[in-house]
Amino acid sequence: MDDKFEFLMIGAMYENGGNTTQRLLDGHPELYSYPYESQPGTKYVNDHLTSVFPNKYRWPAFVLHDTTDRDYETIIDEECKVRIKTPSSSKFRDHPIELSDKDRKAAFVRLMQDRPRTRGNLMAAFFRATSETWRDSRKTGREHVHVGYSPIIVVDAEKILTDLPHAHVLHVVRNPWSAYADTKKRAVPLSIEHYMTGWCLNQMYAFAARDRFPGRAHVLRYEDIVVDPVGVLSGVLAKMGVGSSPTLAKPSWNGREIETVHPWGTIRTPTSEANRRTAAELSAEEADDIRRRTKHLLPVLGYENVP
Repeated sequence: MDDKFEFLMIGAMYENGGNTTQRLLDGHPELYSYPYESQPGTKYVNDHLTSVFPNKYRWPAFVLHDTTDRDYETIIDEECKVRIKTPSSSKFRDHPIELSDKDRKAAFVRLMQDRPRTRGNLMAAFFRATSETWRDSRKTGREHVHVGYSPIIVVDAEKILTDLPHAHVLHVVRNPWSAYADTKKRAVPLSIEHYMTGWCLNQMYAFAARDRFPGRAHVLRYEDIVVDPVGVLSGVLAKMGVGSSPTLAKPSWNGREIETVHPWGTIRTPTSEANRRTAAELSAEEADDIRRRTKHLLPVLGYENVP
């Protein structure tokens, strides 16, 4: 793989607007947007964060004794593999996609021929193979940047930006009250303690990456994106040599505008009004507990007076 692989990885704590941001970028004529959460992690990820975040959301680890054939199989990529292998089991079953796992794997192995088995090369092959074999993808012919999204992956931003010298990481943060209120709607919600530990860690890693990789690691607030998606997202894209586009104004799937972000995420309607209403769903006790656990980060992010 050459070192010119242009890549934008979106990260966000759960229900912080990562899916919304990916869907806003989906229809851009210069971007190859991954169809679902990328979930590039493998079972070999094992570090000090393993007990906090699922392996599937992490930047992968590979083992020396494997082959590229096995490398492909170890990439978890749960949402996509379930959709294309067992579509009736997927929450995306009502959204057509022509993508064969067999064809994608063959393309992945071919793209890695005569290439060093570095993590950067393997990830570049993974995203390129997906865009190459997605048969009904509405391509414009102008695409040159691949876009992925995996929750909490900002904790691995330094690995991503080191492995891929032409990559950028975009971290999206949402006020913790709205975020937790939406997280409570999951079938198995996290406790406030567990969730806020992850939320705080995400912001700390995002700030550290931005300091180490200025101009390549970016932090945006969900609240700002929903007010002016074209203006706010264009600012980041410009740093990658990507122009603005009116398509940034509305979420889409495979270039077709969608009314709600669901089922890509719990956030259904990405508006300021809906965001405020969501925060108000919490009890006073929950709101106070969240403030206590996040208060040192709130002024840095402009959330002192929320909710």
